[in-house]
Amino acid sequence: MPETITIDPITRIEGHLAIRLEVEDNAVSGAFCAGEMFRGFETILKGRDPLDAQQITQRICGVCPVSHGTASVLAQDDAYGLKVPENGNLLRNLILGANYIQSHIIHFYHLAALDFVDIAAITQYSGTDPEMQQLKAWATSQLSSQTIHPAAPFLPRYEGDYISDNDINLGAIKHYLQALEMRRLAHKLGAVFAGKLPHAASIVPGGVTEKVTAHNIAACRSMLTKLKNFVDHVYVPDVLAVANAFPDYFELGKGCGNFMAYGAFPDAADPSHKLLPGGLLVDGQTAVFQADKITEDIKYSKYNSASGRHPNQGETAPQPDKKDAYSWLKAPRYDGQVVEVGPLARMLIAYTEGTNPDVKSIVDNTLTAIGRDASALVSVMGRHAARALECKIVADQCERWLSALKPGQSAFTDFEIPATGSGVGLTEAPRGALGHWLTLEDHKIASYQCVVPTTWNCSPRDDQDRPGPVEQALMGTSIADKKNPLEATRIVRSFDPCIACAVH
Repeated sequence: MPETITIDPITRIEGHLAIRLEVEDNAVSGAFCAGEMFRGFETILKGRDPLDAQQITQRICGVCPVSHGTASVLAQDDAYGLKVPENGNLLRNLILGANYIQSHIIHFYHLAALDFVDIAAITQYSGTDPEMQQLKAWATSQLSSQTIHPAAPFLPRYEGDYISDNDINLGAIKHYLQALEMRRLAHKLGAVFAGKLPHAASIVPGGVTEKVTAHNIAACRSMLTKLKNFVDHVYVPDVLAVANAFPDYFELGKGCGNFMAYGAFPDAADPSHKLLPGGLLVDGQTAVFQADKITEDIKYSKYNSASGRHPNQGETAPQPDKKDAYSWLKAPRYDGQVVEVGPLARMLIAYTEGTNPDVKSIVDNTLTAIGRDASALVSVMGRHAARALECKIVADQCERWLSALKPGQSAFTDFEIPATGSGVGLTEAPRGALGHWLTLEDHKIASYQCVVPTTWNCSPRDDQDRPGPVEQALMGTSIADKKNPLEATRIVRSFDPCIACAVH
């Protein structure tokens, strides 16, 4: 009989996720992801003015609100038949790009790195940095105490194998503190044109309401220079240092092996061309993405709507006591396939398609430096590497978008809301493929559906009893100590789950 391990909740992620593992001979033989809350934003939106949508949906998540705002206005652009001016597309890209930078930085340093970095190393710090000295005093007190305060940012934690090199640990801990400032700076960068962040005020159907001025461009360029320096000289090297310290994690957490992306950051002049292309990578073969092949199964989801529907026919009808259901996430599938979304999917698709030469050169050069090739990306450590490299690609491109802005020219197209219509907004959140589906009746929202990245990645089993991507990534994992299932939490956090987004 298998032994059951329950991790509830998974800490250092967004939202409430529980993982149940069935373990035989110290290996995972069954895995179940459970989103443990219901929110129902789609229900809130029914009957409202559609211009409320981009503001309300941004409240789905405080980490990736720009992505939801972007998906919402794209759906409205589609429903209203709008063409966004070049300045508008450039500003949308810059605002979303700033959101990517802050999200990727916070994920590595503040959510995932603590699975590998030994915080106890701070007790060996002998320098004069006041923040590090303060952290040392805190850690020394915590580690010597019989009772660890539950609100501590680093402890309690699982016992396990952490980085043994004290210099690497101390450097990562110092960078943890620097990353807090970099995240703030990335928010400030986006807020120049977003009005404020999180929850941008200027993103609207037809473009962006903020004016383009030489002053704003100069302010952004100054902040971006600091962020690019941190990404190039701190973030990417730290990820590679962790990767070298934990080579086994290039073999763990491989998942379903199929990948999907909608694409993001459209070219200002030709929105059909994107910096991060959309597409499919199934069984090692690329394919063209087709939005009508998306469906949502709910056999094991706590909803009572019809299963197997396309999102534009979806419903949000909760059924908390449904038999055999174990999650508040639905189970999205593409053409019946289980697919992973996120930075790994985007990098693999861009790399394989070859449409962005920067992606191939950056991936090849970085992996060669640590003795790996692109096949190593399909792993726990590969997801971290893909996220860091994508952060560099986006930060570098932000400089080009800034240079392309035209001060004084419009960034917005005026419009009228039609009485009826429908639209779809497909983009990429930092965590993966994000779609909003909108239907209008009598100038109001008749239906609204969101299918978000973590709904794909942390989905429960579907109608054919096939596990979702994270569930598959956990299968076969060796658990050295059932009381300290560190291996499982490392795998889950490599996907950067956002359950607050996913539970609709």
